[in-house]
Amino acid sequence: MDFQITLLPGDGIGPEVIEKAVQILQIIEKFTDNRFHFSKELIGGCSIDANGTALTEEVLNVCRQSDAVLLGAVGGPKWDNPDSNIRPEQGLLALRKGLKVYANLRPVKVHPALMATSPLKEEKLSGVDMLVVRELTGGLYFGEPKGRSIINGQEHAVDTLIYSEEEIRRIVKMSFELARNRRKKVTSVDKANVLESSRLWRKVAMEVSRDFPDVILEHMLVDTASMRLVTSPSSFDVIVTENMFGDILTDEASVLTGSMGMLPSASLGNGKPGLYEPIHGSAPDIAGKGIANPIGMILSAALMLRFSLQMEKEALMIEQAVNRTIADGCRTADMGGSLSTEMMTEEIIRRIHE
Repeated sequence: MDFQITLLPGDGIGPEVIEKAVQILQIIEKFTDNRFHFSKELIGGCSIDANGTALTEEVLNVCRQSDAVLLGAVGGPKWDNPDSNIRPEQGLLALRKGLKVYANLRPVKVHPALMATSPLKEEKLSGVDMLVVRELTGGLYFGEPKGRSIINGQEHAVDTLIYSEEEIRRIVKMSFELARNRRKKVTSVDKANVLESSRLWRKVAMEVSRDFPDVILEHMLVDTASMRLVTSPSSFDVIVTENMFGDILTDEASVLTGSMGMLPSASLGNGKPGLYEPIHGSAPDIAGKGIANPIGMILSAALMLRFSLQMEKEALMIEQAVNRTIADGCRTADMGGSLSTEMMTEEIIRRIHE
């Protein structure tokens, strides 16, 4: 089969790591009859510079017509003016909403060979293998009204946290379905002691759980969850939570692995295309130096093969090659080593061929 993949390299190290994911996919082509066709488009700061907006409608339409979308990263100091009405992150939010991808899946698994690079003690990391499912198109990031105004001579700002029953139900249901193929436990994270939106979240989660009697449901306040992530991370299987909580908790969870550069993500909806990206940012401080860790982007490409293209065998080829590369001691700077982006990619490619 022929697959159309839209590349959105973005800003900072985004173009560097997405180039390496493409290299890996071109190697994978040699082991299958499937063919990948790539188109490269603008998003984020580079799109603001070229088009005056973080994501054009034309680019969004290209993405909609694709089989999958690979995203590098957006943003950087050049576009960080807090008073600006146009910001790189607006492109990311518009892309998620435009593609109707409401579920962000972020697997967090600690590789035994990297336990020493984590700030946590090794005994805390044994058995850590969780999947965080973050609601992606609701909550504070999308709620209206939103904005800033002057009232009685004082500047005020407002953001609205809003969720519908259906938005909650679909993300929680997906989490239970995923848990059935794992360790059959869902932790629903909310702030039900304070927020009405969280009380609705908890109510709907309880209703959904009745259809999954084989899966354990536990409720946990977000402040408790943030503590448990560093005191007993192995107790989690599937975590499901709302947009902002998920954004914060997954960055915290990434520290368990020793480097944010390691972790992939998949954003899925009810149809195609899916959106795949590493969880790290644009890292402008190392952009252009050739030292960025490509693993998060490469593993995101593996998730693309699994979820959007139904190429499970090929996804496993990439993941197993990455695992062997790490086990053999290959490290980029963020992992405590000295390999360049190019060298790390070559090591992974060599193990794919093996």
